[in-house]
Amino acid sequence: MVACLDRFSGKKILITGGTGFIGPHLARALGRSDAEIHVVSRKISTTSPMNPRYWQSDLSEIATTRTLLKSIRPDVIFHLAGYAVGSRSLEFVLPTFQSNLATTVNLLTTATDLGCSRIVVAGSLEEPSLNNNEEVIPSSPYAAGKWASSAYSRMFHELYKTPVVIARIFMTYGPGEPNPNKIIPYVITSLLRGTSPKLSSGKREVDWIYVEDVVKGLILAAQSPGVEGCTVDLGTGALRSIQKVVETVVDIIGSDVKPLFGALPDRPMEQIRCANTRVSRVKIGWKPETSLENGLRKTVAWHKEQL
Repeated sequence: MVACLDRFSGKKILITGGTGFIGPHLARALGRSDAEIHVVSRKISTTSPMNPRYWQSDLSEIATTRTLLKSIRPDVIFHLAGYAVGSRSLEFVLPTFQSNLATTVNLLTTATDLGCSRIVVAGSLEEPSLNNNEEVIPSSPYAAGKWASSAYSRMFHELYKTPVVIARIFMTYGPGEPNPNKIIPYVITSLLRGTSPKLSSGKREVDWIYVEDVVKGLILAAQSPGVEGCTVDLGTGALRSIQKVVETVVDIIGSDVKPLFGALPDRPMEQIRCANTRVSRVKIGWKPETSLENGLRKTVAWHKEQL
């Protein structure tokens, strides 16, 4: 199956988390269709209000969520809003609960009540794996929020027939990442400025996926028939250690600066998981197209332009 923007012609599309990382890429892609695009964020956007139209709203409040959806009456919703921080600190429990779980429950409740043809909820690789013989424990407040959000999504589909699809997104990278503390932008900007990035051991293996591939997967998840209630993985299906990725970035830049591996402690309970791309290919006809090296080259080029 190939993503076809014509299928969105004449429809109203709502993207939550519009000023994050993936949201703007998705909005630009959908902007090439004849759909009416609405983007919501807690932050104020100075972008032109024509198409997409930007709304400033806090979806952790049920009354605000209901007012917004009544005003827009979206046919398709991409729920990307969330507080994406992997810290284990107590201070992030309430922010991740409000931003990741409360927004999802409010959105699902309101969309189910008002009606909607498809909701794509962003899951995460950080959600704990289900093991038959072990108690499942989320590794962080963020992981717990995402795990609970996926559980609520499955419940809404089972009980209320809500047309929701969970897109479990793996470690996304690429141009436009607004968080300079994420591993790839942090390493790139440090090297370009001649500063040694301080890192953990780098031994953790991760499934890295380029942002434009994620966007294509999200679009397919929104238009593929018969996948309501399903979870599809958006990753490459291959693991590469953080150290290997950092070394690749060093080679691409041609830097003599040495990354400082081991300068920071490893975080406990890190998830090591690769995407089940076979299921994604069968369910929505999606597969990644960008190699890690090509994606990193595009990302480095973007950062050079910014600096």
